[in-house]
Amino acid sequence: MVPLALGLGEGGEQSAPMAHAVIGGVITSTLLTLVVVPVIFTYLDDLKNFMLRQTRRFMS
Repeated sequence: MVPLALGLGEGGEQSAPMAHAVIGGVITSTLLTLVVVPVIFTYLDDLKNFMLRQTRRFMS
């Protein structure tokens, strides 16, 4: 996609915006998959464990 994004050659300036969008989408989806989703799962797991501790403390 990088050569297409650079817009080299005849008609390259027409397809460059599409290449920019594809590159941005790939970068965004990679960051979401490798960083954001695991962080959210970790926070949810911590919240679950906290709630379990609170209910056990309340019940005893």
